[in-house]
Amino acid sequence: MSHPAPSAPAPATARGRRELTVAVLLCALSGGLALSASGEPWADVTVVREPPLPPTAEVLTGGQAAPLVAACGLLLLAAALAVIAVRGAGRVVVGLLVAASGGVLGWSGLRAVTGSLDLGDAVVTSGIGLGEAQVTVDPVATWPAVALVAGVLGVLAGALVVLRGGEWPGMGRRYERTGQPAAPEPAPARPTRPARPETDEDRHQAAWKALDRGDDPTV
Repeated sequence: MSHPAPSAPAPATARGRRELTVAVLLCALSGGLALSASGEPWADVTVVREPPLPPTAEVLTGGQAAPLVAACGLLLLAAALAVIAVRGAGRVVVGLLVAASGGVLGWSGLRAVTGSLDLGDAVVTSGIGLGEAQVTVDPVATWPAVALVAGVLGVLAGALVVLRGGEWPGMGRRYERTGQPAAPEPAPARPTRPARPETDEDRHQAAWKALDRGDDPTV
């Protein structure tokens, strides 16, 4: 006896799963790139101090030049799990946060690449224990560019979640079973013993039982 083949998932459901996978990968990739870029050099800083103090050179990492980069990276990594765990309005909120984090990353990376990142003399000089100095900043474009790419990926992931996330499955979704378990078979009936003819001893015991109940056994 041949069994019917299981029905294939609906095209909309399969497409939703693919889009969910893409969004999760984009969030994770964007967050990983942001965290990597935050620990790498973003700018070479030369501080010219008043004589007789010699000039000093410092290297600013992404976390020092743009502190929000590392925070956005952590948020994007957390969002990669949150997109799977939540549904409905919660997923839309996660998508908006992802898009906002991507925008912050992209803006920080773009400003560093173009040399317009405002480090502030007071911030740099206070970091090396100086009060007044001339600061020259030479940006390193490689890692800010990585942050810029991470920001673009984050914005794309956030837009995908907001626009399409309502049709995706969630972690807590349960799917109906296609078949029902077979009902248990009834237990076989126990064979009945054939009735035997009543004896004098049976009638004697029945009379005593009737007397115990208060009945007249002669009726």
